[in-house]
Amino acid sequence: MGRALLEVAVLHARDLPGCEQGGADRLSLAVEGEGDGRSPDLALAASVIRGTELPVRVMLRTDDSLTTTGGEFLRLVRLAEELVSLGAEGVELGFLDADLEVDVETCRALAAALPGVPWTFHRAIDHVLEPVRAWRALTAGLPGLTAVRSGGSPQGLSHGYDDLLALAESDPDVARLLLPAGGLRPEHVPWLLRAGVRQLHVDLQVRPGSTTRSYVDADYVRSWRLMLDDAASRSA
Repeated sequence: MGRALLEVAVLHARDLPGCEQGGADRLSLAVEGEGDGRSPDLALAASVIRGTELPVRVMLRTDDSLTTTGGEFLRLVRLAEELVSLGAEGVELGFLDADLEVDVETCRALAAALPGVPWTFHRAIDHVLEPVRAWRALTAGLPGLTAVRSGGSPQGLSHGYDDLLALAESDPDVARLLLPAGGLRPEHVPWLLRAGVRQLHVDLQVRPGSTTRSYVDADYVRSWRLMLDDAASRSA
């Protein structure tokens, strides 16, 4: 079946040793804010991107809103270009329209402005009114989209896990893109892998005390790495 990708959320360069030593495959960088957080400043982004050989995806979000304007769009494009020039492997973005549906036009325009740059649609999808329609829009072929981070509910996997698993089981395109996040628990992992999910996201789970006041811990990351590898081998 192959190795499942383990993505770890980081806040600063002090989180890097734990990710590297523990066996993370990809890093997700954002500063704290509502939802999935906001864009870091360029100095912080540079310290993380240049401090590791692991691929880093950086949040493109200037405030806590899930919508964007024409002026902000141009700022996001410039920011993304600067992040990629620093060495970011990809970016994270996600916008909804006034009807709380995926703003496909804006996402497609941003992707077109960043040819060849892979990106993650972040947890804005957990705020849509019709998840099945939203997933249909995202699996229709947005250029560069390789992951959709979701907890299945604004409250995360504690509320949305069953529905999210059912979606992945019923649609291989959903399973291919799904990046479960928002309170992932060990007992979720085998079922998600059996459904075809190949990438998972952890955050507070790899910080002692489950708080952002502590740094990412290598032993915690390693426990998730070993768990994913074991579950993948059992699902093969």
